[in-house]
Amino acid sequence: MRAQFTGKRSIFIDLSHPVEHGLVTYKGLPPPAITAYMTREESRQHYAHGTEFHIGKIEMVGNTGTYIDSPFHRYADGKDLSELPLESIADLPGIRITGSSDLPNDVGLFEGKDLASKAVLIHTGWSRHWRTEKYFDNPPFLTRKSAEFLAKSKVALVGIDSMNIDDIHDKSRPVHSVLLEANIPIVEHLANLEDLPAQGFQFFAVPVKVKSFGTFPIRAFAITR
Repeated sequence: MRAQFTGKRSIFIDLSHPVEHGLVTYKGLPPPAITAYMTREESRQHYAHGTEFHIGKIEMVGNTGTYIDSPFHRYADGKDLSELPLESIADLPGIRITGSSDLPNDVGLFEGKDLASKAVLIHTGWSRHWRTEKYFDNPPFLTRKSAEFLAKSKVALVGIDSMNIDDIHDKSRPVHSVLLEANIPIVEHLANLEDLPAQGFQFFAVPVKVKSFGTFPIRAFAITR
């Protein structure tokens, strides 16, 4: 998608998966149920002839589609979605780092790179398995050491194009624990990272401003100029 912006041509890159009725994002969690609270036909009795509206209803858990984790997701006293400063999740300078799809993504990926105050997006290529059984089978992840390095580097946000930024077999969830304790939001289930340049883009990951909630779907996207 292209648009004119301050006299220069900008390119908008959608980095999200669509949320659909029955979508399984994470096995064991209920899929979203998308229905009509009021159909167009039902609405006609409330409006003038020829006027109709659709009012939709969705029931879902926060961990649906492409979503952001705030510190509250892991820590009871952490910032919830409504408390995330916009400058921490919008218009962030981004860097795309190519990771591995079959090995743990360790600290070596990030050493020697300028990461401070950036959205660090790890491209493993795993999103190609979206909506297949393979997507849930040993997805790529970051190690604790890499999370500690990113926290010390004072990154703004970390995202990945796989099912979980942690090893799904490690129930202590060290990467979530380290990053969210450092007030670094996490974005999981990203898409289309192959369309991004390595640098030179701005990243946006803004959820609905919900109080006492830790995770919610986003329309993640990037702008290049």
